[in-house]
Amino acid sequence: MKIAWKNHLTGYIFIGPFVLGFLIFTLVPMFASLYLSFTNYDLFSPPKWVGLDNYVKMFTGDPKYWKSLKVTFLYVVGGVPLRLLFALLIAVLLNTASRAIGFYRTMFYLPSIIGGSVAVSIMWRNLFGDEGVVNLLLQALGLDAVRWFGNPLAALWMLIFLSVWQFGSSMLIFLAGLKNIPGSYYEAASVDGANAFSRFFRITLPMLSPVILFNAIMQTIGAFMTFVPAYIISKGEGGPLDGTLLYSLYLFRQGFVFSNMGYASAMAWVMLIIIAVLTAILFKTSKFWVHYESKGDS
Repeated sequence: MKIAWKNHLTGYIFIGPFVLGFLIFTLVPMFASLYLSFTNYDLFSPPKWVGLDNYVKMFTGDPKYWKSLKVTFLYVVGGVPLRLLFALLIAVLLNTASRAIGFYRTMFYLPSIIGGSVAVSIMWRNLFGDEGVVNLLLQALGLDAVRWFGNPLAALWMLIFLSVWQFGSSMLIFLAGLKNIPGSYYEAASVDGANAFSRFFRITLPMLSPVILFNAIMQTIGAFMTFVPAYIISKGEGGPLDGTLLYSLYLFRQGFVFSNMGYASAMAWVMLIIIAVLTAILFKTSKFWVHYESKGDS
């Protein structure tokens, strides 16, 4: 009994820091924010219980909330598919035998390491300035320059381009999935006369569909929580005309700029519910397009 306890004690000591960290920095703040979402709390005075007032205000008396929700959905719907498509395309290109393949993988993954940093967001802002490199290239091609910071839709697309540029993590996961597809499938298809186009759509995509599902879920969650690029590029205001007012940025402004921590907590819980519902929808629809080889269905 003592020996078993000692063995268990060793395990408890090893998992102890994680359990303490989870309780102190995750579980307790979560329940605290749930309580604060039903209060009026300005960070400086004790919270006052207001029931569902924050939620009612959110859905019926705050046009900016709906604006931030619309901008965020446009950002997710526009950015996530493009990012996955680009990551898959590069992964397929890199899934070839080449002496410099390691170098190419490193270079393509590099933007994901530094892509979310403040410095890169500032660089991105300069690139898309009125006299930035992007406008100079457009003019060199005979096109009109775009006022990226004067047009809400153009500013949002600028954020989407930055999101797509950070495709490295998805690319590596796609690449790992491609490596697990048996080469015998392609050999058999080639013997039957299937061309590259047919092999991609009849072998690669179905075999890669579980990886696509995983990437789609992870990227959707990440897109909803995007904050740094929108904050830096819009100088923390979500402009122009709230065109880059992502949900997380508006939540931050409510909590730390306007000192409405109760309202910000309510927004956080609604975002959690939205992400949970979208994730559930992706899982529910996956039975129609995700192929699991062990089950033999698709």
